[in-house]
Amino acid sequence: MHHKALSTLKFLPMLVCFISGSSYAAGNLGQPTIAETVDATIKPLVQKYNIPGMAIAITVDGKNYFYNYGVASKETKQAITNATLFEIGSMSKTFTATLASSAQVDGKLSFSDNASKYLPALRGSSFDNISLLNLGTHTSGGLPLQFPDDVQTNDQLFAYYKNWKPDHPAGTYRTYSNPSIGMLGMITAKSMNISYDDAIEKKLFPALGIKHSYINVPANQMKYYAQGYTKTDAPVRLNPGILSSEAYGVKSNTVDMIRFVEANMQVIKLDQKLQRAINDTHTGYFKAGGMTQDLIWEQYPQSADLNQVLEGNSDAMVYNPTKVTEITPPLAPQKDVYINKTGSTNGFGGYVAFIPASKIGIVILANKNYPVDARVTAAYQILSQLKSEITQKK
Repeated sequence: MHHKALSTLKFLPMLVCFISGSSYAAGNLGQPTIAETVDATIKPLVQKYNIPGMAIAITVDGKNYFYNYGVASKETKQAITNATLFEIGSMSKTFTATLASSAQVDGKLSFSDNASKYLPALRGSSFDNISLLNLGTHTSGGLPLQFPDDVQTNDQLFAYYKNWKPDHPAGTYRTYSNPSIGMLGMITAKSMNISYDDAIEKKLFPALGIKHSYINVPANQMKYYAQGYTKTDAPVRLNPGILSSEAYGVKSNTVDMIRFVEANMQVIKLDQKLQRAINDTHTGYFKAGGMTQDLIWEQYPQSADLNQVLEGNSDAMVYNPTKVTEITPPLAPQKDVYINKTGSTNGFGGYVAFIPASKIGIVILANKNYPVDARVTAAYQILSQLKSEITQKK
């Protein structure tokens, strides 16, 4: 392991709920305590799933802690560092949501508008009755998880959208969908008169202070790009597809991702309009079981137990339509909540979670696609343990 273990702390039994509490000083928790907690959770995970490399970042009231394990490549044996780039998969969607929210704050689009308003080629199609908000909350009425294999070109993309028919009225079912958020990203970039990749890399990332994250990794940064491994340990990296940038195309590291978490908790200083746009992505629009669907982000009460969070991140929520209840009026952004998002590609697995009220958050990145429930459980255990330690030290 690249990370040198400190004395091992026997991990306490998993807490079934978060202990409510207000924000606290970073000085209440020291590096050894956090390192021991992370070690006790992550080392068994690495061993159980044969994960070549993992990078963990934790923020506690604006103070960051980084823990690295293993290698970026089994061939080169290059160690994981804070600079190692991972494919973050569907966590990329949170950047798309932030960009779209920023465009709305700037008056370039409105989430209440129908999608076909911004894509004239789709006027007269089902998208006359599907709003931008539906696209950003997976409630279009049944857009699938992936495009069919024969959708490869822009012409094929628009032909697919034009001929697609919903299974349900918009806003009644949640169906997790790359074509859905992909369209929102495309519309957002169009409203800004810029390509999507440029909107993210040249506009949003610099505004967030994110310096080493990319959709297209530059040649001089490839040395930091980890080799990914499938569930069966075969080496693999992402092959870009239609609207992949918008749905799952970002490569990032723990330094940039934990900064994004802090931006979402208003811990760092940002442009006022951008901060408003970020906050707006935490608005709750639909209830899907025990989960509240924000703009891409998924939200739970801070008191939610592990099973509730696991259920919201289950395969059933990804692959099956889930009946939703619209929240009217929408739920204003909350602080006393647990907000999360998973992300996977064939060779990488990640997870991000944070609790705004406590100003505590975690990013877990790995260069292997391993089970989502293991990621969620690890993060939940670590955050629960840290909150318990904080409460005891108050």
